[in-house]
Amino acid sequence: MQKTFIAAAAAAAVLAGVASAASAGNEDIVKRHFATLVAGAQPKTAELTMFLTMMPKGGDLHHHYSGAIYAEQYLEWVDRQGYCVSKTNFRITTDKAAIAAEAAKPAPLRTCVSGRDLVADNDSYRELLQKWSTLDFYNHGADQRPPDQTFFDTFGYFGPVASTNTAEGLRTLKARAIAENLAYIETIFELAPITADADFDKLVASPGFDPAQLDAALGALAARLETNPAFAKGIADYVANVEASSAGIDDEHFTMRYQPYVLRFLSPSVVFSQMLASAKMAKANPKIVGVNIVGQESLNVSMRDYSLHMRMFRFLKAKYPDVKTALHAGELKLGIVPPEGLTFHIGEAVNVAGANRIGHGIDIAHEKNALAILRTMRERKVPVEINLTSNEFILGVKGADHPVELYRKHGVPFVISTDDAGVTRHNLSNEYVLFATRYKTDYAELKRLSYDSIRHAFLSDADKQRLIKQLDARFKIFEAEIVAASTRK
Repeated sequence: MQKTFIAAAAAAAVLAGVASAASAGNEDIVKRHFATLVAGAQPKTAELTMFLTMMPKGGDLHHHYSGAIYAEQYLEWVDRQGYCVSKTNFRITTDKAAIAAEAAKPAPLRTCVSGRDLVADNDSYRELLQKWSTLDFYNHGADQRPPDQTFFDTFGYFGPVASTNTAEGLRTLKARAIAENLAYIETIFELAPITADADFDKLVASPGFDPAQLDAALGALAARLETNPAFAKGIADYVANVEASSAGIDDEHFTMRYQPYVLRFLSPSVVFSQMLASAKMAKANPKIVGVNIVGQESLNVSMRDYSLHMRMFRFLKAKYPDVKTALHAGELKLGIVPPEGLTFHIGEAVNVAGANRIGHGIDIAHEKNALAILRTMRERKVPVEINLTSNEFILGVKGADHPVELYRKHGVPFVISTDDAGVTRHNLSNEYVLFATRYKTDYAELKRLSYDSIRHAFLSDADKQRLIKQLDARFKIFEAEIVAASTRK
């Protein structure tokens, strides 16, 4: 019996070795195949798209829930909630009396119509898509607002239905992710609960306020918030919404986690209340894995209060050292703000706020002590979330102007992500295609980027190991498929 067991074990070891060798051989073949797709002056973009759609992608770490939903789905929700959409300004009307008054008019005279009726009018439908997304921006001659304003304006159009159908929205995003072989999304989900404090706002705005007293003022504000029933209710309601919306999302094929977000252009007390609430939620609920600050970085309030916000994050890091932060920082370029506005955002996010990841990081070349910042990010392993499509649309930054190669040269980790795929109408596979066609890369780097998107996720070690193990198995299947297809006669 013992000899039989030893023989069986030896046979299994041989088979495992054969399988391992075959897997390694497949990887080498895929490396060579990928090299042929990007070789020469003109990469084979169509085949690259198929290859990178099929390729396993670990996670999407810079992902806005509301910006990921396509306009077409928002129109379905408009009808489900009994709202209408103006055919003149494409805003959603939620007022029941106004909707009833429109419905009483003869059909040709209605200016606020259902999503179904708007879709039936091709001219109006196309114009809506140009308002609710970035579709057609560069290929038609209509009067337009600047691209960054066009992008940020979209959220005001679909906002009335974005937060009222989150369970269905998450299921749509899950299905779309699985279709492109994406196993994890860390979504910037919903606005963190808001609790204003007029006394704090008045204090920090007063000419005589001493910045050295900020931590004491934040401590006093935190104490007031923690005894405020409205603050506690906001946290409880948010957590309940995450639990209800995410029911059934996680399974053996897919995982999703959630970041509350803080709006940087609101009043200081509101911004801090959102940060504190988010930290408490991340500490208390395993599905809520981090805190993010978002919003157009070039706005007056965003610029004015940037350093204040970073000091707020530093204060909270001391109270909640285990809570992760992914901060939008440096989503700026020369000309959008005065030159001095480009010199400190990434540096303060890393060195003052202690950010665990940086979103965008476009203005790094203009930062004071840029080399020291890059070195710190490399040593601390603070990755940059690279969003090629949105950086190109919002800022006009692409190709050699994009700092991704600067980060790569200095050994700063980075991940490929989507930002707002519904607004800019693309997906994560497309971001990998852009990276592969614009920057000199190879299969080994793309595969590492896929794994890095799990390694840098705000997940427990157990969840990371689980997803990496799954990624190992998925890459073996993918590579075997590519080898079979590339060697077929």
